Amino acid sequence: MADTPLHPSIVAMVSLAANIAANHPKKGLCQLERLRGYGVSEEQIDMVVDIARHLRDEAGQMLDAEFAIEAKQVAVPPPPASGAACCTPTAKGNSCC
Repeated sequence: MADTPLHPSIVAMVSLAANIAANHPKKGLCQLERLRGYGVSEEQIDMVVDIARHLRDEAGQMLDAEFAIEAKQVAVPPPPASGAACCTPTAKGNSCC
């Protein structure tokens, strides 16, 4: 079975999301222009940006909480309830899973 390369628009979407989630200094602006050039709708681009920002912000919150626990700034919270969601939707309601 031969490897099928990803469509350039998919590569650009993944790269845009990674740039945003990683707070990369280039901000994914090159990928944004490529996506527009490929004819990807603004709604689809907005969804990618929303999910990437949500994941970036969620990761920051989790790191801050872990730091507070390890620095003994707060008590250790109880373990999450079983069956808790592995990811939460964005404020706009987009699923990141």
